[in-house]
Amino acid sequence: MADHGHELLFGTFLTPVAARADRVVALALLTEQAGLDLVTMQDHPYQARFLDTWTLLSVIAARTSTVRVSPNVANLPLRPPAVLARSVATLDLLSGGRVELGLGAGAFWDGIAALGGPRLTAAEGVDALEEGIGIIRALWAEGGASVKIDGSHHRVHGAHPGPAPAHDVGIWLGAYKRRMLGLTGRLADGWLPSSAYAAPDVLTAMNATVDEAALAAGRSPADVRRLYNVSGSFTGSGGAFLQGPAHVWVEQLAELTLEEGMSAYILASDDPDDIRRFAAEVVPGVRELVEAERELRGSSAAVPSSVAVPAGTAVADRPTVAGGAGPSARAAVGAAPSGRAGTAGSAGNGEKRGSAVPALGVTPTPDDGVRLAGVQVWDETTRPTGPAPDPDRTYTPREQASGRHLVDVHDHLRQELAEVRRLVEQVTGGVMDAGAARSHINTMTMRQNNWTVGTYCESYCRVVTTHHTIEDQSLFPGLRRADGRLVPVIDRLEQEHHAIHEVLEGVDRALVAFVSGPDGGAALRSAVDLLTDTLLSHLSYEERELVEPLARLGIL
Repeated sequence: MADHGHELLFGTFLTPVAARADRVVALALLTEQAGLDLVTMQDHPYQARFLDTWTLLSVIAARTSTVRVSPNVANLPLRPPAVLARSVATLDLLSGGRVELGLGAGAFWDGIAALGGPRLTAAEGVDALEEGIGIIRALWAEGGASVKIDGSHHRVHGAHPGPAPAHDVGIWLGAYKRRMLGLTGRLADGWLPSSAYAAPDVLTAMNATVDEAALAAGRSPADVRRLYNVSGSFTGSGGAFLQGPAHVWVEQLAELTLEEGMSAYILASDDPDDIRRFAAEVVPGVRELVEAERELRGSSAAVPSSVAVPAGTAVADRPTVAGGAGPSARAAVGAAPSGRAGTAGSAGNGEKRGSAVPALGVTPTPDDGVRLAGVQVWDETTRPTGPAPDPDRTYTPREQASGRHLVDVHDHLRQELAEVRRLVEQVTGGVMDAGAARSHINTMTMRQNNWTVGTYCESYCRVVTTHHTIEDQSLFPGLRRADGRLVPVIDRLEQEHHAIHEVLEGVDRALVAFVSGPDGGAALRSAVDLLTDTLLSHLSYEERELVEPLARLGIL
């Protein structure tokens, strides 16, 4: 089995618990805020404790703007394919092409029968699913002839096709047995198993069945995207699948992409902390490892994600925060007021990395020197610098990936900073109340980061459990041990992490005080200006000092 070169996708698989309806929607919003690609929902209409999946997905699509939505998977026996086809097309049109269709043959037949659905055998379920796919695709073919399908389980007599979806909706089948896998290879756009029922060690054989069916039908195996619902824990030693720190997840998922062709990973968890860690620590690492290996293999099929900064992109070419994440954050999050010059920043305190080391393939984000607040949290002129890079050294793609990932993680934080400033403008403008803004900010990576072991460590290799101490597992101790010349730099970075934590607390206090003080608006803006100054300055300094050591020392 080989990597098919599909664009990597990442998402969440949420439980539609009716008793916590608001929380389910909030987790979907968090999925989008964290930069993931998909929100999916199980579909069990006979379960009285669950919300209706299709109604819920419609609400989520209306509340979001970028994330795709999909049932995982739709229960076809209780959703007539002709009606389902029009429901999918309608939501796809209304959401701007953000709907995919996970589809299943059905299970739990007692529950299906209790709601008036058919009680089918496993073989009949597969036959009914094949008929249903034919009806759905025929009704999406707007402008075509009237649809007449006289199946054993589903019948359509002269239905007019339409409306057509806004984009080519993928039909992803939840399949495990040989006949279903064969149907997937012959007709589906994607295969969507769950790790709980199809462990990694059986994927090779199941993929082979899909591939054989695709080839027999005159298709390429690459026509079928391989998606995977995954669950795991960030504790453990890493001896089992997805049972360990984030770097274990990164290595195992990247291997599945490169060796088994899996290209979409959907996290089955209703824990917001798991979702944040998956998005901030696992996703960027998988993207980097897969991209580096694809470069080594000379693959031209890799497609960069629309939410990821292309590896190796020069600083000047990265988008600003307003359009994604990038080093031009000051322009996006609020430039200095008109007529006020920026104060000198870190320029002058060791410009050994003021420009890129070409062999690294990434440029540390420069500090533009603009300062918005009237005070400074630290004296930037006293920042120590580490050893200058060897101009003759070359770096492997895997070594380059560490530095690129550091910049990408920081760009995510810069994007969050832009969101903080947008929220504060809404608060001071009376569009949003302060409590809602505080709740939103508290879901962000920067707020969850305790700023004691480093932005990079917190976002990629942080492991804080009852069995592992920060001192044993974090990035900074590893850098100290590997190169003693970095000790002053690491010490200073840790001091700044503590200071940033206090600045964030200041923003929170200002939001609380906003409703009671006459100058609350001015104080709140000042607190956010100070956060902007400190965070952007710190991120630039950390990149300047750590991009090269991360590549050279191979800490990860």
